[in-house]
Formats: sequence, C-alpha cells, structure tokens
Amino acid sequence: MEQPINRRLREIDILRGIALALMIVYHLLYDLNVFFNFSIAYDKGLFYLTGKSAAVLFILVAGISSSFSRNNIYRGLKLITWGCVIFLITYIVVPGSNIVFGILQFLGVCLLLYPMFKNISSSVLAAAGTAIILIDEFIAQLSVSQNWLVPLGFREPSFSSVDYFPLIPWLGVFLWGLSISKIIYKQKNSLIKAENKLFKPFSAIGKHTLVIYLVHQPIIMAALYLIIDPIDFFNMFENIWATS
Repeated sequence: MEQPINRRLREIDILRGIALALMIVYHLLYDLNVFFNFSIAYDKGLFYLTGKSAAVLFILVAGISSSFSRNNIYRGLKLITWGCVIFLITYIVVPGSNIVFGILQFLGVCLLLYPMFKNISSSVLAAAGTAIILIDEFIAQLSVSQNWLVPLGFREPSFSSVDYFPLIPWLGVFLWGLSISKIIYKQKNSLIKAENKLFKPFSAIGKHTLVIYLVHQPIIMAALYLIIDPIDFFNMFENIWATS
C-alpha cells in the first residue's frame, strides 16, 4: 500500500488519503452498529457506497502504483504477512468476526502476480479486468460445497468473513489500475506540479497508508469505548490485568 520510490506521485498519495478517510468513516459506522448497537444501516445506501468507494480506490491505486515499485514481491509478502497477523488478532479478540482473504491478503497476492501482467498492453489489461469483474455474476450463481477456492471467489453458502476481497472480481479493478498506469504514466511523472493546500491532509496520510490502516481500528474502538462505555472499557483492562 506504500509507494517505495523517492519521486512520489502527488495524486496517488491524495487518492490513497481520500480512500483511507472514506474507509475510516465506514469502519466507524460499522463499529457503532455492530459493537454499540447504533441503528446505522452501514450495509446499504450512501454508507455502503462509502465503503465500496474506499475499496475501489485502494485497489485501483495499487494497480497504478505497482508499475512504479522497485520490489513488488517484497511489498506483496509484507501485505500478506500483515493480513495474517490481523486475521489472528481478530480471531482471538473478536471470535466469529474472522477476516479471511481480506484486502491486505488480496493486494499482496495482486502484487505477487504483477510480473504476469507488466508486459501486457493497456487495452488487453482493461479488457481482461472487465471480463474478470463480469465473471463474478456467474460465480455468484454457483453452488460450492467447500471453501478451498475462497481466494478466487468460490465459497460455500455458510462462508463468512467481515473483510473479503476475492480475486474475482477485485483483480479486475487492479488490472484497470495497471492499464491506467500504462496510459497516463508513460513518463512516470506526477500529473500535479504543485501541492494543493486543500488536498494536503489527504496527501499527508496517503504517504503512510499501511501504518494508519493497521492502527485505525484499535484507535476507533478505544475512542468509542471511552466515549460511550468507559466503565466497560476499564473493566476490560482490569480483567486482562487480573488474568495475567
């Protein structure tokens, strides 16, 4: 999710920052509904679009910036590792809220697959991306009895994951991003010549996307508990201390 090159593209950082802001808003609404019983329809309407817009932006930008990275293999393995860490923490702290092939694992796999796509023309990449997205409608109609192909998008009806980004259809969005990169960034230069004050906050957080992504949920949950249910928050720490 980070761009490890010295000459950063300002618009990429801005887009990452906007995606991160949308994601934080969506996760705030999700936490209020699921953990504090607020009547917020986070899974429909404008709130739902907020979450999906954040995901599309993240993946699209990942596809664009993959052509600028010096080591997509390293970046991919790092994202997959952090995805596994989040899975373990979630599995222990919030049983039943598993994160199976979440966005970090997905992006990591995409970066590992990058060498397969880097020499393909932009038009073919765009067509392949569109085909992968359209195939998802067909997969949704299939009846699957096991979850071995969950990363591809094939899962049984009982499968559950609070954060799930299978290669079909989301790899299609990544390929769109790679296609855009080949069209717009042939010279690998930023489209924005000077930093705009209006977008400076988004650019700032967009430079540290992975770190903010990893810490934002614990910070949101701690803040909500302190505001809404501080007694339960401190009791939780007392129980942890007592059992240690």
